[in-house]
Amino acid sequence: MAQWLRSHLFGHVMPFWERHGFDSAGGLNTCVDDAGRILSTDKWLWSQWRAVWVFSRIYNRIDRDPRWLRYAREIAGFCQRTGWDARAEGWALTVSQSGTILRGHESIYTDGFAVYGLTELFRATGETAYRQLACQTADAALRKLSGPRDAVPHFPYPIPAGAKPHGIPMMWSLTLAELGQALQEERYLAAAASLSDEIFRDFYRRDSDLCFEFVQADGSPFPGPQGTAVVPGHVIEDMWFQIRVAELTGRPSPGREEMLRLALRHLEVGWDAAHGGGILLAIDAGGRTPVGWNFADTKLWWPQTEALIATLLGAVQTGRPVFLDWYERLWHLCLDHYVDWENGEWRQKLDRSLTPLQGVIALPVKDPFHLPRSLIMQIELLEGAGLPRRQ
Repeated sequence: MAQWLRSHLFGHVMPFWERHGFDSAGGLNTCVDDAGRILSTDKWLWSQWRAVWVFSRIYNRIDRDPRWLRYAREIAGFCQRTGWDARAEGWALTVSQSGTILRGHESIYTDGFAVYGLTELFRATGETAYRQLACQTADAALRKLSGPRDAVPHFPYPIPAGAKPHGIPMMWSLTLAELGQALQEERYLAAAASLSDEIFRDFYRRDSDLCFEFVQADGSPFPGPQGTAVVPGHVIEDMWFQIRVAELTGRPSPGREEMLRLALRHLEVGWDAAHGGGILLAIDAGGRTPVGWNFADTKLWWPQTEALIATLLGAVQTGRPVFLDWYERLWHLCLDHYVDWENGEWRQKLDRSLTPLQGVIALPVKDPFHLPRSLIMQIELLEGAGLPRRQ
């Protein structure tokens, strides 16, 4: 399986980006369709920094070909030259093809991806400039996160007044834990552990056994429909994040087994067996409509790719057959419906009937992140740990 994953990553997925992604003006074209046609030359730094992580990680863990590191450096250099919004102390959302800022600091998630990418690039190079930029970004973000969460720049997901979103502690617990581990910096590890605690204290509710996307600022339930929205893919992704955060911070609870159980729980409630399978983007905790999350009945590629990581991780760490059964089921779905055998890469947006969609959902981008990260991490798990035998 690891050998096949390597062939899929290096023979099918990454060649798509090497053919269609790189722009002679700098950075990566990520406003492309599934066939690789450029739809816009605007550069979303959200996507640029994510690509930095992917190319750096490939170089660090999968393949020491220097071109991967060269790609990561080139994209990071484009971002450094063009994207820092000094007045807002954060990264711009979009720049033009040549690097002029089009939309300034509108999303704390762009900053999170910058820290994530810069940390992995620092691991690859040991260069002080990447370390300093990662710390500059993280420190500015921590200052923003110390205030009301509904005032934090949060494109593309508006935060209802008086609420706080699951996405902030989800992303920042992981990025700060990775930065803290790479730098051996306790203050970042402590901040990561605190954000991780917030997830299980405020966003998980024992009565429904679900994690919610929005709660009140004090952690109490937020009114529906937004307050009853559950995004299964986010929770599945977050649970493997939190297993990693626990490893890096020494956080003792709720424990790996419970996190894997919650990943499985949200995979099961999000799986749309009535319409051919696949994980729905969002559901309502009580089964009500409308769901308080846009495009709830779509089946995007990224929840499926995150579930592949989580189920394989569960198989490696527990040996329980249920995780391997889900892993196999997910791969059958992806091979049948998501892999674009003609053009390379995967189809990113399907409707509930598993028919490809063309419209914009959240961001008008297709970028090399969720899919290559999933393949990379599956390779790491298979080659690094080995699967236990079924008895």
